[in-house]
Amino acid sequence: MDSNHKHYEIIKNSIEYVLEHFEEQPNLDVLAERVSLSPFHFQKVFRTWAGVSPKEFLQFVTVTHAKHLLKESNLLETTYSLGLSSTGRLHDLFVKLEAMTPGEFKRGGEGLILQYEVFPSSFGEILLVSSERGIQSLQFIDTLEQGISDTKKEFPNAIWKEGSSEEHKKIKDYFQKFLIPETPIPLYLYGTEFQFKVWKSLLKIPMGNLCTYGDIAESIRQPSAQRAVGTAIGKNPIAYLIPCHRVIQTSGLFGGYRWNPNRKRMIIAWEQSKLSSPNNELS
Repeated sequence: MDSNHKHYEIIKNSIEYVLEHFEEQPNLDVLAERVSLSPFHFQKVFRTWAGVSPKEFLQFVTVTHAKHLLKESNLLETTYSLGLSSTGRLHDLFVKLEAMTPGEFKRGGEGLILQYEVFPSSFGEILLVSSERGIQSLQFIDTLEQGISDTKKEFPNAIWKEGSSEEHKKIKDYFQKFLIPETPIPLYLYGTEFQFKVWKSLLKIPMGNLCTYGDIAESIRQPSAQRAVGTAIGKNPIAYLIPCHRVIQTSGLFGGYRWNPNRKRMIIAWEQSKLSSPNNELS
C-alpha cells in the first residue's frame, strides 16, 4: 500500500474520533492509542502526511477557521469569482473541459471504450475512468466494486477495460507531488450548460481559498440560483481536480460532499496545512 494512502487511513480514523469527541479535546496520547501507534510514531506519521503537527492540523478542521478563511478570501479579493489570482488561473489552465453530446450520453456510452485504473492517493483510493476523448470520471472510492458499479450506471453500454494511459500517468503524478502538468488534462464530461458554468467556476478557486455557494452563483451571474449551484456541485464527476471541496456554507459549516463530508473537511485542512508548512512545495 502507498505510504501516503496508508497515512491517510490512520489520520482519517484519528480525525473522525476527534470530531466525534470534540468537547473532550482528546490529546496526542489518546489519538495515538486510537490508531494503535506510539505517540512518537503517530506524530511522525501526521507530519509526513500533513506537514504540520496534529495540534496545528486540528485548528484547520474547525468551523471557526473556515469562517476566517471565507472572510480573508473576500478581504484580499482573491476569491475565484474574480478569476484574477495567478494560482486560480494556473488551475483553470490545468484541465480542459469538453462536453459529451446529449446523444452520446443517451446511448449509455455505446461505442465508447472506457479504461479504468485504481491508484492510492493522500486522500484515499481513486478510481480513474477515461476514453480516448479524455477523463470521464475521477472519484474517491471505498471499494472498487462499488466505484465501478456507480460509474457503469451512467455508461451501461460502454466496453470496460482495466489499463493505464499517458493521461492516467499525468494524474497519478499530480497526486504524488501536486505539481501542475505542462500540458492540460482533457476532461470529457456530460452535463447541462448550467452545470458546466458551475464546474468552470470551481476551477478558478485557488488552493487555500474557500468560497460559498452564493459566491459561485454570483460568479455565473445567477445570484438567486444557490440551490441549483449546490446540485450542480454535487454532480461534479471529477474529484479534487475540479475542486468542489473548496465550497462551503456561509455559516462556516463544511456542507456535503459526494465522496464523504469528513474527507472534504480533511482535504481542506490538508491544503491549509501544506500551505502553512515551512517546507511547502505545492504550486
